[in-house]
Amino acid sequence: IQPAIAKLTNLKMLMLSFTKLTGPIPEFLSQMKKLTLLELNYNQLTGSIPPSLSQLPNLDEIHLDRNKLTGQIPESFGKFKGPKIPSLYLSHNSLTGKVPKSLGDLNFSTLDFSRNKLEGDVSFLFGKNKTIQSIDLSRNTLEFNLSKLEFAESLTWLDLNHNRIFGSLPQGLKGLELQYFNVSYNRLCG
Repeated sequence: IQPAIAKLTNLKMLMLSFTKLTGPIPEFLSQMKKLTLLELNYNQLTGSIPPSLSQLPNLDEIHLDRNKLTGQIPESFGKFKGPKIPSLYLSHNSLTGKVPKSLGDLNFSTLDFSRNKLEGDVSFLFGKNKTIQSIDLSRNTLEFNLSKLEFAESLTWLDLNHNRIFGSLPQGLKGLELQYFNVSYNRLCG
């Protein structure tokens, strides 16, 4: 991605999907303050996700899925600067480590971290007072007690398959209007 693109200061949507892009995601994208949509998915991008992307104040969605990204999800993604909190699509990469706890401080509408190498407890992403609609954390090595979770009433899509989640199905699931629910290939009981 050439630096000249950052001179398009009025650009609202940057869509470079399916373009065989290689190399790292450049830091200079964070200078494009009017962006509402950043789509860099279905490429061959490598390296880590620049923490500076959280400085984009108008983002509605970030699509970095289906690349070859490595490293951790930036802690700064729990501190987006704008009035909106963007939906995060980071699936089908090689992201590692724990999901930053700072993400639990925000009300995302969509989180897709599926098919990475993420680990640990992500129970902080859930809660009755959240407004999240869709969570896909499938095919990682996440480990937490499902039976202790509370869910947002707005949740319609929940995919946690192929992890190391334990416990049993929580009572709170009964009150949800889920359209999709998958917890297969975990360590659930009862």
